[in-house]
Amino acid sequence: MITLSDPSSPSSPIPKFRTILSVLTLTVAVVCVVSSFSAASLWAGERKPEKPYALIYGTVFGPDNRSVYGVKVKIRRADQKKAKWELYSDHAGEFAQRVPAGRADYVVWADLKGCNFLQCKQLRPGTEVTVHIQNDERTDIGLHLTK
Repeated sequence: MITLSDPSSPSSPIPKFRTILSVLTLTVAVVCVVSSFSAASLWAGERKPEKPYALIYGTVFGPDNRSVYGVKVKIRRADQKKAKWELYSDHAGEFAQRVPAGRADYVVWADLKGCNFLQCKQLRPGTEVTVHIQNDERTDIGLHLTK
């Protein structure tokens, strides 16, 4: 048989429950207020300023002038020997790489080593493409593969 104690008695669990409920409610309210201030500061533009960049955007073409998927593209500054960026052409044969803004020359080429696609085994990389960047701009190029 269940008996209820008098809520006014000191040993009653109801005042303890109300205290715990009040503390939890207050905690949730504080968390909501703090998170709304954080979100408001992000919307107000208090993010780190993004550094300016240039964009090298290109498409890899096969000998039949169709785009080629999955080709490794390497990019390096013209005054360096090793590639600084490596990426792959997407399903449309396209790729894009951000580079630092400012006057510089970059060399872009296709690397078919390790390419396991059937169409890659029949292809050879074409010539390297030199890209001249002046400032924060987009430059479009095409990489042409040969048989």
